[in-house]
Amino acid sequence: MKTEQDIIRIVNRQHAFFNSNITHAYDFRRRQLSRLRNGIQQFENKFRQALKEDLGKSEFESYATETGFVLHDISHTIKNLRKWMRPRKVRTPLLCQPASSRIYLTPLGVNLIISPFNYPIGLSFSPLAVAIAAGNTAVVKPSEFTPACSRVIFELIDKTFDPEYIVCVPGGVAETQFLLQQKFDHMFFTGSPKVGSLVMQVAAKHLTPVTLELGGKSPCIVHSDARMDIAVNRIVYGKFMNAGQTCVAPDYVLVHRPVKEQFLEKITQRIIDMYGDNPSLSPDFGRIVNERHFRRIVGLIDKNKVIAGGRYDISDNYIAPTVMKNVTLDDSVMKEEIFGPVLPVMEYDELNQVGDIIFRLPHHPLACYIFSESRAVQRELVSKIQFGGGCINHCIQHLVNPNLPFGGVGLSGIGSYHGLNGFERFSHKKSILKAASWLDLSLIYPPYRGKIRTIRRLLK
Repeated sequence: MKTEQDIIRIVNRQHAFFNSNITHAYDFRRRQLSRLRNGIQQFENKFRQALKEDLGKSEFESYATETGFVLHDISHTIKNLRKWMRPRKVRTPLLCQPASSRIYLTPLGVNLIISPFNYPIGLSFSPLAVAIAAGNTAVVKPSEFTPACSRVIFELIDKTFDPEYIVCVPGGVAETQFLLQQKFDHMFFTGSPKVGSLVMQVAAKHLTPVTLELGGKSPCIVHSDARMDIAVNRIVYGKFMNAGQTCVAPDYVLVHRPVKEQFLEKITQRIIDMYGDNPSLSPDFGRIVNERHFRRIVGLIDKNKVIAGGRYDISDNYIAPTVMKNVTLDDSVMKEEIFGPVLPVMEYDELNQVGDIIFRLPHHPLACYIFSESRAVQRELVSKIQFGGGCINHCIQHLVNPNLPFGGVGLSGIGSYHGLNGFERFSHKKSILKAASWLDLSLIYPPYRGKIRTIRRLLK
């Protein structure tokens, strides 16, 4: 356990190391990214075992959504790093001539990265990689809810980096509170809107910029012209991955009334096809992270509305993939983000009802998924619904593309990252105008008599 004095020393050492300017050079950044990539590859088996212990994740999910995802992210970053670091030339107005203008992306400084329990490897190392790429130092605080993963994260960072550069601080609430009281140059938090609000309040004391990757009830809209088999396959995949503990999982389905029964029939069968008659025996279906979250999710299930699943076992933190029909906005399951393997289904008659339903919920969606073959339907929903990002005719996959920014809007988050967007998030855009000294125009200097007509023309 780290004391408050320990944490003060850690942060002070990181500030001193950052101020040495060692982290700024391209060769240093690239070398550290390679060390991180090599470390993750070497620790892959340990991560797989830890993810199985903490969350019951399969080997495929562990690699595809955690270690493999991060390795792909790092490789993309290394490939593009030199280009991202180059100053960006922009146009210079006539009034400022003769001169040139450039934007320099410079490191923010010492960063605090607080990662969640649901993807403890991916959501620790993905933001860390772009923090390194942008020339920063970082303190990583993994979740206490996934102790096995936290131990391996600590071991990797401890063996790979000097603590004044990158350090992992494991522990619980006390360590997090001690960290939040320190003066960082940027805080990056992934978690719930409730805790995100507390992080922002603490950061405000030091005017520390924050990136908040939060949650929200992400809708999935199935219109009557959707290719139903494809829609069902992808919704089951997106919803029940990691036992529903995914911030961008479809939180609920809005299905067009003419195809409602077809959808319910097909999704019930598809769950069986993917996970068997008894999903508790499936090697591909995970577990809820702890008993507290287990009890919360079970409390959202209305047994009278369950058409698939509904079974659970507290001794194993197991909740079966569950589908509920005839759900209304008054049901408990629609009052909060579910973050578990429970899928409520509501219906709509007219497309304009979709926006009305979503807007009545308390959170802006982090994601939105639209299943329709109509470009008009797609355009209308994308333009009228406010959400962080999403997919047309798929689920989750927008996260896989490093060229797309990932982040929320409103209560679902502040700021975005991944790829170049992540590099920019961990950088300061420094504006530099370089004026020529071989010519000095007198227009901007007093006396101004007779110059107003010229300045009006230049500033149109």
